[in-house]
Amino acid sequence: MLTQPKLLIGLVSKQTGVPIKTIRYYEELGLLRSTSRTEGGFRVFDPDIFARLSFIKRSQCLGLSLSEIGEILAVHDQGSLPCDQVKARLRKKLVEIDRQMQQLALLKQELQEMLADKQPSALADAAICPLIESKPPSSVSGF
Repeated sequence: MLTQPKLLIGLVSKQTGVPIKTIRYYEELGLLRSTSRTEGGFRVFDPDIFARLSFIKRSQCLGLSLSEIGEILAVHDQGSLPCDQVKARLRKKLVEIDRQMQQLALLKQELQEMLADKQPSALADAAICPLIESKPPSSVSGF
């Protein structure tokens, strides 16, 4: 029976480009599990860590938080495919992106209007820059 090669954390880091500190952090969060430690205390991983790290990084690129990724991996680790949970989370991300895009469009319009205005005359109430202080805050600003 062939045994899988064991990988030290430094080799995993080198081959994936994921810093050792990040791998340790993922392990602390429960996203990764080392199988054992060497006599010197170094973490040892199975080769499946590469697929798991790839999944974590790809999920982050799609906007999922480490907490969300952890929940998805927990479903997987229980032997189920987490695709339904992933789809639900991605739908929520799309809604959030649409909301952010609307806010950014409003902000863009406000900035364009400010830049299109002629230089406002100095206002007695303007303490720093009349260009900014002469316009009332919009709903985009959060104030």
